[in-house]
Order: sequence, then C-alpha cells, then structure tokens
Amino acid sequence: MKKLLITICLGLLALGSAWADALIRYTVSMPEPHTHYFEVTMEITDQRDNTLTVVLPSWTPGSYLLREFSKSLEEFEVTDQNGRALPFTQTTKSEWQITRNRASTVRISYRIYAYELTVRTSFLNADHGYFNGTNLFLYLDGHLDLPAEVTIEPYKDWSRVSTGLKAVPGKPFTFSAPDYDVLVDAPFEIGNHTEFTFEAAGITHRVAMYGWANYDEASLKKQMAQVVEACTDVFGGENPNDDYLFIVHNLSRGGGGLEHLNSTTLQTSRFAYSPSQVNGFLNLTAHEYFHLWNVKRIRPQALGPFDYTQENYTYHLWVMEGFTSYYAGVALQRASITTEDDFINATFNLINSVEGRPGSRVQPVAMASFDTWIKQYRPNENSYNTTISYYGKGQVLAGLLDLIILHHTQGEKSLDDVMQYLWEFYKKEDRGFTDEELLEAFETVAGIEMDDWFEQHVFGTERPDYETIFGYAGILITDELAGNTTPYWGGSLSSEGGIVKVNNLYRGATAYDGGINVNDEILAVNGFRVRSKNDIDRYMEMTGVGDTIEITVSRDDIVQTLSMVVKPINRPRLTPRLDPRMTSAQRNVLDTWLRKMGE
Repeated sequence: MKKLLITICLGLLALGSAWADALIRYTVSMPEPHTHYFEVTMEITDQRDNTLTVVLPSWTPGSYLLREFSKSLEEFEVTDQNGRALPFTQTTKSEWQITRNRASTVRISYRIYAYELTVRTSFLNADHGYFNGTNLFLYLDGHLDLPAEVTIEPYKDWSRVSTGLKAVPGKPFTFSAPDYDVLVDAPFEIGNHTEFTFEAAGITHRVAMYGWANYDEASLKKQMAQVVEACTDVFGGENPNDDYLFIVHNLSRGGGGLEHLNSTTLQTSRFAYSPSQVNGFLNLTAHEYFHLWNVKRIRPQALGPFDYTQENYTYHLWVMEGFTSYYAGVALQRASITTEDDFINATFNLINSVEGRPGSRVQPVAMASFDTWIKQYRPNENSYNTTISYYGKGQVLAGLLDLIILHHTQGEKSLDDVMQYLWEFYKKEDRGFTDEELLEAFETVAGIEMDDWFEQHVFGTERPDYETIFGYAGILITDELAGNTTPYWGGSLSSEGGIVKVNNLYRGATAYDGGINVNDEILAVNGFRVRSKNDIDRYMEMTGVGDTIEITVSRDDIVQTLSMVVKPINRPRLTPRLDPRMTSAQRNVLDTWLRKMGE
C-alpha cells in the first residue's frame, strides 16, 4: 500500500510539473488594417501532453449573450518549433484538438475578422484597432491558470498601445497576465490616440481617447476624478487597483460601456462633453467604474470563474447592474455634479418607466437576470409586455432598499453598509456569494428579516409600496394619472411617405385589446384617412373612453376594419413632493439619503 501511495504521489507531481514552466505566448499583428483582420499566433511551450485542446470563447463577461466569436476565425494552422505542420481536428464550433507529436513548441496561427465597433467586440480599420481578448485569444482547455504574455505589433507608424495589463520591462508593446481570466479582462486600444492621466483615490488613472471630441482636458480630468472619489467613498475609500484605464471611443453616434478588472471601455458621442450633455458621459463613467467592485469582485458565484463556452446563470444581475446604475446616480449627486432635485426627479422618472411597462407584472427581476441570455439582448415586438430590465428594476429596488435600511436603523446604516459588507466578504472568502449569503448581508445590516420582501419583489412581481417607503424620508407621492379618462392608443408607430405602421403594442391598451397587430398599416380611424402618427393622436382625442371606434388596416395587403372600445391610459405618473409636516426622523432619513461626500 505504501509503495502504491508513493507511486500515485509521484504521478501527481509529474502531472503538475508537466505544466509547471508552461507559458502561453500570443502575438497580435495587423499588417493590412483596411481589411479588418487581426493576425494572431499562440505559442504553447514546456508542456508534455500529447493531445491538446484549444478553445475560443463564445461570449464576453459583462455582456450576457452567446456571440460565437469563432464565426470570425479563419486560416487555422498548427506547426512545431521547426515549422512542420502538426495534425489537428476541429471537434466543435469553437474547439480544436491538436496532436503534439513530441514538439517542444506548438505554434497556432489564425486570423480574426474584426469590424464591429462595440464595447464587447473587436474592430480594426486604417484608423485604429480595438479588441477584447475573448474575441481573439484561444485558451488551452483545462489550463486557464497558465500565465500568458502578449506582444502587439502595431501597424506601421501606430505608436501607442493602451491596455490594463502589466507591461513587460524591456519588451516593447509586450504585456503579461497571471492567467487567462486576467488576460481577457483587459481590452486593447491600438493606434495614435491621445492618452492623459489624472490622480484620484490614491491611484493613477489613464484615459485613452480615440476620435476627436469636444472635451476640455482639464475640466474632464476634474470631473472624472470627482466620480472616482465618490465611487471609492462608498467602500470607505478603499480602491483595489494600483492603476486604472479608461478607453473612450468618441463616435458620431454610440453609447455604452463594459467593465473590466482594472479598466473599462466607454463609447459616447464626440459631442457629449458640452455642459448640457456631459452628465450623461459622467454617469456612464461612474457606472463602469463602480463595477470594479460590484461584479468584478463582489459577485454571485456564477460570475467567476467562468465557463466561456456556454451560459453562466445567475438570479442577481439586478444587484450587479441595477445597484451599479443606482450608485452611478448617487455618485454624481454626492459629488455635487447633479443636484438633489435632479436625483429625486430621475428616480421617479425611472419608477414611472418601470411601473408603466406591462412586463413588470409578468417577469420577476430575478428571472430577467436568469433569462438574460435569451431575452435581454434579443428583444422582439412583444418584449415590452412580457419582460423587465434588471438594470432599471434593479436600480429602483436599490433605492427602495436604501430607504428601508435607513428607516430601520434610524439613519445609522444604509445600502452603503451592505456594499461594504459584501466587499469584506469577498476579501475574506475570495469567491462569489450564494443566494443565502446575499440575503444575509441585507438582513444583517438592516436588522430585520427580508426574505418575504425578496420573495415578493425580487422573485415575484408585486408592486412595491412606494408610498410607505418614500414616506420614510418624508416624501409624499401623487399619481397624476389616477382616474384619468384620456383616450389612449397604446403602442408605438412609424410613419414614412404617408404610410403609418405599427411597431409595438402595449398590453391592456386600446389597440392591443382591439386586435391591432404589429406591422399593420393604419389606413383610417372612423373613416378619416391616416397619413402620419399625429393623425392617430388627433383622431383619438375626438373620442372618449368607452366609445367604440373603427380602425381600418392593411394586413398582408388585405384591407379590413376592426371595431374596438377606447380605453384610458393604463400607466402611472408618480410625482414626489416633500411633506411640509415632516418629522425629525423623516428628515434624518432624507438628509442621510441625499448626503454629500464628507457628510
């Protein structure tokens, strides 16, 4: 038995040592950027397995849709250290099996077509190159833990490469990562873009600006530093990074961001920096920066380590994205970039949007998260009636939970304390939380049981008691549309060249219940010809709730007339006002909720 154990241990040591000195080296070149192809090589050295499997991810963390990046891969070839071809077989849409034949180095070369400029994909043209690692870098199956080195060979006179990875001393445009997860969590911007820096929260922040834009560098540095300080303040001033990179694409149109471990990519309009618009960019900045805690570190167990080949399911994107959206608004308000009134008005505009969507009573926000892989990024004409965004609904719930905690702790604790609790949990456990551990965080901070509330509003679709919860802060709510008798069509229309067509229909409204279909062409209302969207509104104003109207449509080139009963607006318009008889306890909750940094 002793001899057998020794043999097993030696075998395990040999297996470990087979990869002990292994290093994955990647080279990315772009000799003809106008063709939109990155040329990639991957070299695997100091390995012993005779059969190797390499895989290209199917999705990018932070963007929850299988995008099948292998569809852009071409000219896959494998050679040894002497340039001799090695046999390989493609075994799935994104996996290749290679026979090593005792080669000391396995060199894989391929090309990636990159012509989709979004924060989650890759792009290359004669002006610049941008890529996310999941789009370009194969990984060695079973060995995501291996360190990697990346060398960028920029096109001709391109002189700058910006990434969050550590530069390798003495090697131009070469960067290192301790494992594959870190490697692909750092996008690259390549070209002759502008880069400037600012200091905030005790660390250096770089801003890589691609494209002309109407920003003033000194002003933008100050504003972005304010955002960084406000986000970091939520976690007691503790920033987990030594440095941070913002990659900003200034485009004719575009918007959005994607978070990474110590960097982010932001896309915005090149005219987004004027005084009347810059808060939109700063809100996006705050959202993505807050993610360096919330989702990149604080996270449910499903969101790391990742399976890059298939869906990774979680119920809690409402916390990861919704809370992050909430704190983006909080950060701007606490930094005095926006006002208290701005913050409250934005809160109620969002509540009205969420509550006015029929899908809010159909899909729980937990299931919006779970089903993001098939619904969030793949909406259809009926999505408005059946789904809810975990961004918006999660942001609403974050604000409500903040007020609930403030009320039950007499203003001593807030949602900040939940975030700090989860941050300490991550630092101690170095893993994602379970469903039970998330609930425990809220109950510990608030000092009350919250499982019923979560069941009703996270895993259920019950309307929150806005009146009571905002009442904790002395805010009274009026529904301006309660009892409204204004006739309501209920849907979105498009008109072009005198043709009016139906794009969407809202469940429970006149058109939906009356049998109108998406793609119907509206010809007439009560015999009056319709030539624009405004005609519908004008003719609806001539009716009253309960009236019967006739709508003539062309459906698949067959003309028909439908009779329907006019219905009123079926959505709320909640408006807030401060209670003139607010108690001192309510004032305490309100002041703490709307506090500025340092208060």
